Amino acid sequence: MEKGRVNRKSQRAQRGENGKRGEKEKGKGKILRVDVEALSKKYPIFIGELPKIELKGKVAVITNPKVGGLHLSYLLQRLKGDEVYIVTLPDGEEYKNWESIQYGLDRLFDHKLDRNSTLIAFGGGVIGDMTGFLASIFLRGIKFIQIPTTLLAMVDSSVGGKTGINNRFGKNLVGSFYQPEVVYIDTHFLQTLPPREFRAGMAEIIKMAVMFDRDFFEKIERGSISIEEAIKRAVELKAWVVSEDEKERGVRSVLNYGHTFGHVIENLTNYRKYLHGEAVAMGIAMANRLAEKMGLLTREEGERIENLLRREGLPTYFPVEDPEEFYSHFFLDKKASQNRLKFILPDGIGKFKIVENPPKGVVIETLEEFPKGAKG
Repeated sequence: MEKGRVNRKSQRAQRGENGKRGEKEKGKGKILRVDVEALSKKYPIFIGELPKIELKGKVAVITNPKVGGLHLSYLLQRLKGDEVYIVTLPDGEEYKNWESIQYGLDRLFDHKLDRNSTLIAFGGGVIGDMTGFLASIFLRGIKFIQIPTTLLAMVDSSVGGKTGINNRFGKNLVGSFYQPEVVYIDTHFLQTLPPREFRAGMAEIIKMAVMFDRDFFEKIERGSISIEEAIKRAVELKAWVVSEDEKERGVRSVLNYGHTFGHVIENLTNYRKYLHGEAVAMGIAMANRLAEKMGLLTREEGERIENLLRREGLPTYFPVEDPEEFYSHFFLDKKASQNRLKFILPDGIGKFKIVENPPKGVVIETLEEFPKGAKG
């Protein structure tokens, strides 16, 4: 472990400020519970060793070849259903599309799943998003469970019920809000997570800290928090946000800090060059510069955030070839309403401000600070 990075040694959980949570004994370890109280459904998130899961009816585990090869036996040892089927979808953001959804639907019909059946999302964010979408449209909606296997999915996409796919116009433009029955977060899966994907997950944790919790940010900065504690705190914050605003009418939009820029980066690079967390990290750096120009963030605070991202091994510089073209892509984002842009910006560290329709010239000036050919 490099000095200052998140401490990956387990430590006993401490009570947080947001989210309802409790602990119960399981063998020698602890299982933490965080409750999401969304308007459409209340459900628990369990953080700890994966328990025995007994389900009635048919079960389809949706996974990808990599996760299935590494961890499927671990899951199946703990899973019981009337009939259990495995549906394997391609791995990668570029496969988060209608073709994969159609393939998944065909397999569910082949196996004659019905409205008493359950889907299990067993993978990272791509698998989670597609499984949730499949569950929401198959027979007009069946139950599903999230078992995330990447850090990014554990702290972000598995919690909150956002499901969907990409198309040629942008990211996650087709989908639904559809909550799982339960989320199981087991850090066992992080043992085989490639370092690059672990770093991508850290971008989402840092995002949550900058937006909502200065003390959390400073603990990460000092390296005085374990990865288990960081996951718990990020999940508590996400659960609170979803409970307050399930369908992104208000405070939930704050989770898009770094994403407005990051989604354009992903789109311009055809979702192949960068992991989602890497694009978010570069988007955070861009959002910080815009916040500085609008008097919300000092350069010193911006440098602290970007230094922390870099220390965790994340990129903070995307070379913008054409600022006007980049700017035009903002309007393909689902968060643009009636040709009005919305940016989530830090108001110092630990607070946020939602800025609607900032002057185009200021945004273009921000993009011009990231010229192609310059070193980030």
